[in-house]
Amino acid sequence: MQRFVTKGAKWVGDVRGLSHRCYSQSSLASKNDDDMIISPRMPHFDYSPPPYNGPTGDEILSKRREFLSPSMFYFYEKPLNLVHGKMQYLFDNNGRRYLDAFGGIATVSCGHCHPDVVEAIVNQTKRLQHSTILYLNHAITDFAEALASKLPGDLKVVFFTNSGTEANELAIMMARLYTGCHDIISLRNAYHGNAAATMSTTGQSIWKFNVVQSGVHHAINPDPYRGVFGSDGEKYAKDVEDLIQFGTSGRVAAFLSEAIQGVGGIVELAPGYLPAAYSTVRKAGGLCIADEVQAGFARTGSHFWGFENQGVVPDIVTMAKGIGNGIPLGAVVTTPEIAQVLTHHNYFNTFGGNPVCTAAGLAVLKVIEKEKLQENAHVVGSYLKERLMTIKDKHEIVGDVRGRGLLLGVELVTDRKLKTPARVETLHIMDKMKNMGVLVGKGGFRGNVFRITPPLCFTKEDADFLVDVMDCALSKI
Repeated sequence: MQRFVTKGAKWVGDVRGLSHRCYSQSSLASKNDDDMIISPRMPHFDYSPPPYNGPTGDEILSKRREFLSPSMFYFYEKPLNLVHGKMQYLFDNNGRRYLDAFGGIATVSCGHCHPDVVEAIVNQTKRLQHSTILYLNHAITDFAEALASKLPGDLKVVFFTNSGTEANELAIMMARLYTGCHDIISLRNAYHGNAAATMSTTGQSIWKFNVVQSGVHHAINPDPYRGVFGSDGEKYAKDVEDLIQFGTSGRVAAFLSEAIQGVGGIVELAPGYLPAAYSTVRKAGGLCIADEVQAGFARTGSHFWGFENQGVVPDIVTMAKGIGNGIPLGAVVTTPEIAQVLTHHNYFNTFGGNPVCTAAGLAVLKVIEKEKLQENAHVVGSYLKERLMTIKDKHEIVGDVRGRGLLLGVELVTDRKLKTPARVETLHIMDKMKNMGVLVGKGGFRGNVFRITPPLCFTKEDADFLVDVMDCALSKI
């Protein structure tokens, strides 16, 4: 058995139960980590970033504290100064490479600085950065046509926005106008944005301010891990019917939900929930809105859209994040009939449909198809989930592994029976993983879920490295 002694002989680690691939004395964690631990070897990547000559992280942090909103927060005890990205990897100001398993919050779909997307952006920027939709430009129509081709049924009219919040705001307004009703049903634990209507539909107090929020009813969350009915989706859906009968006039404007809650901690809705909920809402005259801001664009692997995993067809679909691989872009797609409601008065968005953004969006769709990233998300995501399940078997602190494709969550608890959130431990492990070269996200109302949403070019070697690093970090708890 090979052993390594850390700095100051604080502890002795051995490689039993870890990976056969990785360990040597040269692979110890960076020396700025007080508790140096054995670190797996990162997969080879034949790329070196250009030299960085900009300000230090401390200088940036100082300016950020002085000139930016105090509401802005950051990960890690010592925040990272990331200056370069290439595909599934990020580089800090010292040139150190990190495996990006967060993807800018499920936003980087094709990979950081994907050459095809960069080329589309640069070429369009050289020709025309902005005009307005008051003039004709083929970039917006080409992308709208391509995007509509990826959606089922009569979902073929596209409105472009700048973010997921804007997309959800527009969808809610359209539903209220179309139905003549005000009441919206969304889910507890949901997150749909931070503007007026979207904050109302968000179902977590940590994302809501004390401002007027009206006309929204939050149904019981169909959470297979923490929910009262386990994985019985139809039982949860009965609460939607009860809300309509006892909390509204009996008629509603819409039901809004994700198929897999992202900010909520990668909670995949219980099987059979959306078909039952959609049926109930439509009987009450409401529209069904699918929030695909995080689950869309092939991320779930098995399907292009998250709602398809539950076998439903919404009336309105909202999207953002992965749509532009990091470019500020969102969209609402609906039917021609519903789209007509915005013609009754003027509706306009200055930057919605910007030619640079829509050129980027079309390039993203082409890359997803050309490089078969949906298939990759399914194959690599399934493999990664299986490997994460072995982590759960090994470490009691791992209460649940969930999600699909490359939209995965790992929930940490201090007591599996009571499901007590391991908040402090989650932060500690995240820092350990960062020190070993892996960046993951954090989410869930209780702040105890690792969000694993990497670029869709993630490989099995990357998955192995991520799991081995997590295993090492968990072994220190």
